[in-house]
Amino acid sequence: YQRRVRGDQWARDDPAFMVLLAAFLAVSSILFAVILKLTVSGFFKFLLWVVFVDFIGVGLVIAGACWYVCGVVARRDHTVTPEFGYSFDVHCNAFFPVLVIMHVVQPLCWHIFIDGTGRGSAFMGNSLWVLAIAAYIYITFLGYAALPFVRGAERILYLVAVLVVVFLGSVVLNHNWGRHLINFYRYRIGE
Repeated sequence: YQRRVRGDQWARDDPAFMVLLAAFLAVSSILFAVILKLTVSGFFKFLLWVVFVDFIGVGLVIAGACWYVCGVVARRDHTVTPEFGYSFDVHCNAFFPVLVIMHVVQPLCWHIFIDGTGRGSAFMGNSLWVLAIAAYIYITFLGYAALPFVRGAERILYLVAVLVVVFLGSVVLNHNWGRHLINFYRYRIGE
């Protein structure tokens, strides 16, 4: 019913959810700032990075790729095209569990089991990443599967298999993604 009222528009009209996510990123960045022992200026650099690069910038790239695939490759009906705004909405919806897992759970578990140097630390830390990314992939799948004019949305789920293989390889090689992310953020903000 609502799509008829909105003229076959699938995207949200207001940016409220994106604003709420950005606000939640700001609050959760305080937790990261404590873990990273950032100065006040370092906190603001970190906050700008995670809002404008991690959330909006990466989101625009992923949404653009998904919009292109759904609009050109996977359409059943060539008279209907999803809006780019819908693709960004799907990204916003899928980003929320990533935000909770990576910006709340990971910092709280940082000193407990992620900051170590052994394979156990790599397994625990990377497991959080796999959980977050798999949730992102699944919610993205749900977003595109809801469109009646998109075929083959289930192919998005194949990325989870790739993710599991990469995860297993990272644990065998003792490559801790969480530690590398923290080092990357420290390097980017210069602290």
